[in-house]
Amino acid sequence: MKLTRYLIILLGVTLLPAPLAQAQVPAAEEPIIDFGSRFLPTVAREGMVVGPERLAAEIGLDVLRRGGNAVDSAVATGFALAVSYPRAGNLGGGGFMLVHLAEEDRQTLIDYRETAPASATRDLFLNAQGEVDQRRAYFSHQSAGVPGTVAGLVLAQKRYGTLPLAEVMAPAITLARDGLEVSFALNQEITARAERLATNAEARKLFFDAEGRVPAIGARWQQPDLAWTLEQIARDGHEGFYAGEVADRILAEMKAGDGLISRADLAAYRAIEREPVRGRYKDFEVVSTPPPSSGGIHIIQILNILEGYDLQAMGHNSAAYIHHLAEAMKLAYADRSRYLADPDFEPVPVGALIDKAYAERQRALIKPGRATPATEIAPGNVLVDASHDTTHYTVADRFGNVVSNTYTLNFSFGSHIAVPGTGMLLNNEMADFAANPGQPNPFGLVEGEANSIEGGKRPLSSMSPTMVFRGGKPWIATGSPGGSLIITSVLQTVLNAMAFDMNIATAAAEPRVHHQWQPDKLVVEQGVSPDTLSLLRALGHNVDIAGRTLGRTQSIMLERGYLLGATDTRRPGGYVAGY
Repeated sequence: MKLTRYLIILLGVTLLPAPLAQAQVPAAEEPIIDFGSRFLPTVAREGMVVGPERLAAEIGLDVLRRGGNAVDSAVATGFALAVSYPRAGNLGGGGFMLVHLAEEDRQTLIDYRETAPASATRDLFLNAQGEVDQRRAYFSHQSAGVPGTVAGLVLAQKRYGTLPLAEVMAPAITLARDGLEVSFALNQEITARAERLATNAEARKLFFDAEGRVPAIGARWQQPDLAWTLEQIARDGHEGFYAGEVADRILAEMKAGDGLISRADLAAYRAIEREPVRGRYKDFEVVSTPPPSSGGIHIIQILNILEGYDLQAMGHNSAAYIHHLAEAMKLAYADRSRYLADPDFEPVPVGALIDKAYAERQRALIKPGRATPATEIAPGNVLVDASHDTTHYTVADRFGNVVSNTYTLNFSFGSHIAVPGTGMLLNNEMADFAANPGQPNPFGLVEGEANSIEGGKRPLSSMSPTMVFRGGKPWIATGSPGGSLIITSVLQTVLNAMAFDMNIATAAAEPRVHHQWQPDKLVVEQGVSPDTLSLLRALGHNVDIAGRTLGRTQSIMLERGYLLGATDTRRPGGYVAGY
């Protein structure tokens, strides 16, 4: 018996979720699980990859079928997304990989966030008037940080994979060299950024056909330069990207465009293995991403605050629930503006921020009958110890290993500048620093001096690959793109499952809300009751109906021996591959 395609009417738009026929439901002689809600997840037993694009997910699944573990699959998927999902899959960006190692019963975090070039200075993007030059900060060669993706994936494979690097990269190389059929989603993604991509000669060569048009749906799209770059990495590993001819081509483009990345910057780059940040919500353990991401700290911080309320009694997405959720979000994002940064450069009070006693003090600031204006909220008093676009995918294997990986170029297609002869785009992650501390960044987040530009520093991030453990075993692995929306998207997905007992598909599909302290707006997706919105406005919330969807989670729930996968239906193109 196989699951079939179905339509969900969500957020006022008809969307087609990932084809579900790839995974078998339990055989007839096995008990059929009642997942208890209207959105049914994809079911598998042996292995699963949930991601934003079909071809890459299938490549990852094939690696699992051939005996690879979850890390082998995640690395294969990551390199394949650089071919098939160019808006955010990448060689030229960076991110964070959270890994659960079943045999050792431990979790580790690989930080492969980009770094600022050594020559970058605090006032890099300020003009003569002391204002941020947005074109230079977002769409210039100087907006590129030293890429970390290749270092991170290669490090993960070397330490925790079981197959040779060349073997897990081979499918991505073939896909780039032989080409792929342009999907509806890929056509629309390039079309949405066509005007900006057309301003760069090499990007035009990569993303447009001989007549200067976006490749049509169904057309074959080949990327021989990217295949060559992947071949160098497959042969020489880390050095195949950060030295040799690939590095020469990156440096030539830096010189041509007055960029900052030097040969020494590339040679010095290393991915870092860090201890994840950990917290508890009732009977669940939450394991997430530490600084230089703010995501894990603030997910745990908000959960700590909300743990003091009976959320089920309030009712999911009721006015009372959304009010308390939004107020907790404000408090966490206010703390982000002062305390979060690269821990190798600035002291970050992780323990104090996720302390239950601190959450109790913060909870006392929330007024049940009134929304607190952002102007009345400041960062809390803690002791300090001495798309816009991103992509996420999740992998689980038959050995019990789980990987949650988020990586990005920052904006969709990064800086929209391609490096000749490599098939890769430059990131614009330097925009994630506080170019002018105290002023909002491209995602509206206010950041302080701790996140100012400094050579070698990693910019603050919101990327939040996260796992939830129940009874000491992995239960949920998830993550999302979305800039400042990432934290609240991941938060609500896991909270829906933990507090409201939703299966993973429903937890991902329910309408979301977002508040980041500044600007003082409660952003609400369509699907929340108009009466609820009226009550929220009466409480003093500045309600703003979202003009776009909030985040895009890719999730796996491990339930009673089954892998339950859900690709967020908010955007087309997502896929669940399982067997």
